[in-house]
Amino acid sequence: MMAFQTAKRDLRKHMRDTWKNMSVAVINQQSGVATNRFLSLPEYQNANSIAVYLSMPTGELSTRSIVEDAFKRGKDVYIPYIHTVEKMSVMDMLALESMNEFESLQPDKWGIPSLQPTQVSGRRNGLKENGLDLIVMPGMAFDQEFRRLGHGKGYYDHFLTRYSELSKKMPFLVALSLHEQMVEEVPVMAHDWRIDALVIGDGQYLDRRV
Repeated sequence: MMAFQTAKRDLRKHMRDTWKNMSVAVINQQSGVATNRFLSLPEYQNANSIAVYLSMPTGELSTRSIVEDAFKRGKDVYIPYIHTVEKMSVMDMLALESMNEFESLQPDKWGIPSLQPTQVSGRRNGLKENGLDLIVMPGMAFDQEFRRLGHGKGYYDHFLTRYSELSKKMPFLVALSLHEQMVEEVPVMAHDWRIDALVIGDGQYLDRRV
Protein backbone atom coordinates (compact mmCIF):
# COMPACT_ATOMS: atom_id res chain seq x y z
CA MET A 1 0.00 0.00 0.00
CA MET A 2 2.71 2.51 0.98
CA ALA A 3 4.70 1.68 -2.16
CA PHE A 4 1.68 2.39 -4.38
CA GLN A 5 0.95 5.66 -2.56
CA THR A 6 4.57 6.75 -2.95
CA ALA A 7 4.57 5.83 -6.65
CA LYS A 8 1.37 7.81 -7.20
CA ARG A 9 2.72 10.82 -5.32
CA ASP A 10 5.95 10.78 -7.35
CA LEU A 11 4.05 10.52 -10.63
CA ARG A 12 1.76 13.40 -9.69
CA LYS A 13 4.81 15.55 -8.92
CA HIS A 14 6.35 14.58 -12.25
CA MET A 15 3.15 15.55 -14.07
CA ARG A 16 2.90 18.91 -12.29
CA ASP A 17 6.50 19.65 -13.32
CA THR A 18 5.64 18.65 -16.89
CA TRP A 19 2.66 21.02 -17.02
CA LYS A 20 4.78 23.93 -15.82
CA ASN A 21 6.90 23.57 -18.94
CA MET A 22 3.97 23.36 -21.36
CA SER A 23 2.78 26.45 -23.20
CA VAL A 24 -0.84 27.53 -23.34
CA ALA A 25 -0.61 27.35 -27.14
CA VAL A 26 0.35 23.66 -27.05
CA ILE A 27 -2.47 22.79 -24.66
CA ASN A 28 -4.98 24.74 -26.75
CA GLN A 29 -3.81 23.02 -29.93
CA GLN A 30 -4.13 19.58 -28.37
CA SER A 31 -7.52 20.51 -26.91
CA GLY A 32 -8.78 21.25 -30.42
CA VAL A 33 -7.47 17.98 -31.84
CA ALA A 34 -8.84 15.87 -28.96
CA THR A 35 -12.20 17.63 -28.96
CA ASN A 36 -12.74 17.04 -32.68
CA ARG A 37 -11.88 13.36 -32.25
CA PHE A 38 -14.15 13.05 -29.23
CA LEU A 39 -17.11 14.71 -30.96
CA SER A 40 -16.86 12.15 -33.78
CA LEU A 41 -17.25 9.16 -31.43
CA PRO A 42 -20.53 7.27 -31.96
CA GLU A 43 -20.71 6.72 -28.19
CA TYR A 44 -20.88 10.48 -27.75
CA GLN A 45 -23.15 11.15 -30.71
CA ASN A 46 -25.64 8.50 -29.53
CA ALA A 47 -25.56 9.55 -25.87
CA ASN A 48 -28.62 11.29 -24.45
CA SER A 49 -26.92 12.27 -21.20
CA ILE A 50 -23.26 12.95 -20.51
CA ALA A 51 -21.27 13.95 -17.46
CA VAL A 52 -18.19 16.02 -18.14
CA TYR A 53 -15.43 17.49 -16.00
CA LEU A 54 -14.96 21.23 -16.30
CA SER A 55 -11.33 21.96 -16.94
CA MET A 56 -8.83 23.78 -14.78
CA PRO A 57 -7.21 26.94 -16.19
CA THR A 58 -3.97 25.04 -16.86
CA GLY A 59 -2.65 21.50 -17.10
CA GLU A 60 -5.49 19.65 -18.79
CA LEU A 61 -7.45 19.59 -22.01
CA SER A 62 -10.34 22.04 -22.18
CA THR A 63 -13.89 20.63 -22.21
CA ARG A 64 -15.66 23.90 -23.00
CA SER A 65 -16.34 22.98 -26.63
CA ILE A 66 -17.72 19.60 -25.57
CA VAL A 67 -20.22 21.26 -23.23
CA GLU A 68 -21.21 23.69 -25.97
CA ASP A 69 -21.68 20.96 -28.57
CA ALA A 70 -23.69 18.79 -26.17
CA PHE A 71 -26.18 21.59 -25.54
CA LYS A 72 -26.46 22.27 -29.28
CA ARG A 73 -27.34 18.59 -29.81
CA GLY A 74 -29.96 18.68 -27.05
CA LYS A 75 -28.14 16.34 -24.68
CA ASP A 76 -28.51 16.41 -20.90
CA VAL A 77 -25.25 17.71 -19.43
CA TYR A 78 -24.10 16.91 -15.89
CA ILE A 79 -21.08 18.41 -14.13
CA PRO A 80 -19.25 17.56 -10.90
CA TYR A 81 -20.46 19.05 -7.64
CA ILE A 82 -18.33 18.39 -4.56
CA HIS A 83 -19.96 18.69 -1.15
CA THR A 84 -19.74 17.27 2.36
CA VAL A 85 -21.84 14.33 3.54
CA GLU A 86 -21.33 13.09 7.11
CA LYS A 87 -17.93 14.83 7.29
CA MET A 88 -16.84 13.19 4.03
CA SER A 89 -16.18 15.05 0.79
CA VAL A 90 -18.37 13.54 -1.94
CA MET A 91 -18.83 14.22 -5.66
CA ASP A 92 -22.20 14.11 -7.39
CA MET A 93 -23.02 14.81 -11.03
CA LEU A 94 -25.64 17.55 -11.21
CA ALA A 95 -27.44 18.87 -14.29
CA LEU A 96 -26.22 22.01 -15.98
CA GLU A 97 -29.20 23.75 -17.54
CA SER A 98 -27.70 25.81 -20.37
CA MET A 99 -24.59 27.31 -21.90
CA ASN A 100 -25.60 30.60 -20.32
CA GLU A 101 -25.48 28.94 -16.92
CA PHE A 102 -22.07 27.50 -17.76
CA GLU A 103 -20.83 31.02 -18.53
CA SER A 104 -22.06 32.25 -15.13
CA LEU A 105 -20.33 29.56 -13.03
CA GLN A 106 -17.86 30.84 -10.45
CA PRO A 107 -14.37 29.29 -10.15
CA ASP A 108 -13.57 27.17 -7.10
CA LYS A 109 -10.22 27.15 -5.29
CA TRP A 110 -8.63 25.24 -8.19
CA GLY A 111 -10.04 27.69 -10.74
CA ILE A 112 -12.63 25.17 -11.97
CA PRO A 113 -16.07 26.60 -12.87
CA SER A 114 -18.42 25.19 -10.23
CA LEU A 115 -21.96 25.26 -8.96
CA GLN A 116 -22.49 27.09 -5.68
CA PRO A 117 -24.43 25.53 -2.74
CA THR A 118 -27.24 28.04 -3.33
CA GLN A 119 -27.69 26.67 -6.87
CA VAL A 120 -28.11 23.01 -5.97
CA SER A 121 -31.61 22.64 -4.51
CA GLY A 122 -33.97 20.78 -6.86
CA ARG A 123 -31.30 20.19 -9.49
CA ARG A 124 -31.33 16.86 -11.33
CA ASN A 125 -28.79 14.32 -10.07
CA GLY A 126 -27.10 11.89 -12.47
CA LEU A 127 -27.30 9.13 -9.88
CA LYS A 128 -31.04 9.47 -9.47
CA GLU A 129 -32.36 10.29 -12.95
CA ASN A 130 -32.37 7.95 -15.95
CA GLY A 131 -28.65 7.37 -15.69
CA LEU A 132 -25.63 8.61 -17.61
CA ASP A 133 -24.65 7.28 -21.01
CA LEU A 134 -21.10 8.64 -20.99
CA ILE A 135 -18.66 10.28 -18.58
CA VAL A 136 -15.74 12.42 -19.74
CA MET A 137 -13.04 11.64 -17.18
CA PRO A 138 -10.17 13.89 -16.08
CA GLY A 139 -6.82 12.65 -14.85
CA MET A 140 -3.19 13.53 -14.27
CA ALA A 141 -1.71 10.58 -16.18
CA PHE A 142 -2.86 7.59 -18.23
CA ASP A 143 -1.34 4.51 -19.81
CA GLN A 144 -2.19 2.19 -22.70
CA GLU A 145 -3.75 -0.34 -20.33
CA PHE A 146 -6.43 2.29 -19.59
CA ARG A 147 -5.22 2.96 -16.08
CA ARG A 148 -5.82 6.46 -14.79
CA LEU A 149 -4.07 8.57 -12.16
CA GLY A 150 -6.48 11.03 -10.56
CA HIS A 151 -5.65 14.05 -8.44
CA GLY A 152 -5.64 11.98 -5.25
CA LYS A 153 -9.05 12.79 -3.77
CA GLY A 154 -10.80 9.65 -5.04
CA TYR A 155 -13.89 11.56 -6.18
CA TYR A 156 -14.40 9.74 -9.48
CA ASP A 157 -13.58 6.25 -8.18
CA HIS A 158 -16.02 6.73 -5.31
CA PHE A 159 -18.70 8.11 -7.63
CA LEU A 160 -18.34 5.18 -10.03
CA THR A 161 -18.56 2.67 -7.18
CA ARG A 162 -21.76 4.33 -5.94
CA TYR A 163 -23.11 4.36 -9.49
CA SER A 164 -22.36 0.64 -9.97
CA GLU A 165 -24.31 -0.15 -6.81
CA LEU A 166 -27.40 1.64 -8.14
CA SER A 167 -27.34 0.71 -11.81
CA LYS A 168 -26.84 -2.48 -13.82
CA LYS A 169 -25.38 -0.55 -16.76
CA MET A 170 -22.30 1.61 -16.39
CA PRO A 171 -21.67 4.70 -18.53
CA PHE A 172 -19.00 4.67 -21.23
CA LEU A 173 -15.89 6.10 -19.54
CA VAL A 174 -13.73 8.15 -21.88
CA ALA A 175 -10.75 10.24 -20.80
CA LEU A 176 -9.12 13.19 -22.53
CA SER A 177 -5.34 13.19 -22.31
CA LEU A 178 -2.57 15.49 -23.38
CA HIS A 179 0.12 13.58 -25.26
CA GLU A 180 2.45 14.44 -22.37
CA GLN A 181 0.09 12.77 -19.87
CA MET A 182 0.61 9.34 -21.43
CA VAL A 183 3.11 7.31 -19.39
CA GLU A 184 4.49 3.79 -19.44
CA GLU A 185 2.51 2.60 -16.41
CA VAL A 186 0.14 4.17 -13.92
CA PRO A 187 0.26 2.59 -10.45
CA VAL A 188 -3.24 1.47 -9.43
CA MET A 189 -4.97 -0.37 -6.63
CA ALA A 190 -8.06 -2.57 -6.62
CA HIS A 191 -10.51 0.29 -6.07
CA ASP A 192 -9.14 2.35 -8.99
CA TRP A 193 -11.50 2.22 -11.97
CA ARG A 194 -10.09 1.76 -15.44
CA ILE A 195 -11.46 3.82 -18.31
CA ASP A 196 -13.00 2.42 -21.49
CA ALA A 197 -11.34 4.71 -24.00
CA LEU A 198 -8.71 7.43 -24.36
CA VAL A 199 -8.74 10.44 -26.67
CA ILE A 200 -5.24 11.89 -26.88
CA GLY A 201 -4.23 15.38 -27.90
CA ASP A 202 -2.04 14.09 -30.74
CA GLY A 203 -5.10 12.57 -32.45
CA GLN A 204 -4.80 9.00 -31.18
CA TYR A 205 -7.87 7.10 -30.02
CA LEU A 206 -7.50 4.01 -27.85
CA ASP A 207 -10.46 1.73 -27.11
CA ARG A 208 -10.27 -0.93 -24.41
CA ARG A 209 -12.85 -3.10 -26.23
CA VAL A 210 -10.67 -3.52 -29.32
